[in-house]
Amino acid sequence: MTMKTTIKLILIMVTIGLVYGCAQKPVKTIENLKYAYNGESTASAKYAAFAEKAKAEGFDTVAVMFMATSKAEAIHAENHRKVMEKLGEKIAGPQIGTFEVLTTAENIADAGKGESGEIDTMYPGFISTAEAEKCSDAVKSFTWALDTEKKHKVFYKTALDALNSGGEKSLPAQWFVCPVCGNTYDVTTVANTCDFCMTPKDKFIVF
Repeated sequence: MTMKTTIKLILIMVTIGLVYGCAQKPVKTIENLKYAYNGESTASAKYAAFAEKAKAEGFDTVAVMFMATSKAEAIHAENHRKVMEKLGEKIAGPQIGTFEVLTTAENIADAGKGESGEIDTMYPGFISTAEAEKCSDAVKSFTWALDTEKKHKVFYKTALDALNSGGEKSLPAQWFVCPVCGNTYDVTTVANTCDFCMTPKDKFIVF
């Protein structure tokens, strides 16, 4: 093989890496992206249903919180989908899993439990695999989701503690979601720019 041919091959490989955001097509990471895409889509649908239940039970402030977190999960799902498409995967649409809507207190507890699984096991594992397969786009999408879920878990614990203490009066009534990464703020902690992706506050979705 001549030096000229070798250089051409290297350039082709680099170009492929730039297109995929990876050194080569990451088979395992694509599987993880599909799983996370379906999971985040299901979480978005579930939290939207939880919001409706909270409204029906008179917990309007909790309902707004769930509306915000539902949107955040939808953004995570969309980010995962974009990475998959960049990797050449055609996505027909999410597979929404089954879930149960119970009382608002039970729904908050369920939401917190779901976030714990993603925080403790799922996303750290997915990030590790994406790093090993040198897929920076997936690492970023997974990390944005993981960091947001950590905040959601705290929100849910605070909300459940409030309900168990007699009501929702102490809970924030306004929420903000970054449209780029899904980062979520309540009115008491909202920043001028997103801590994760630096999107300005005036672009945030307000609930």
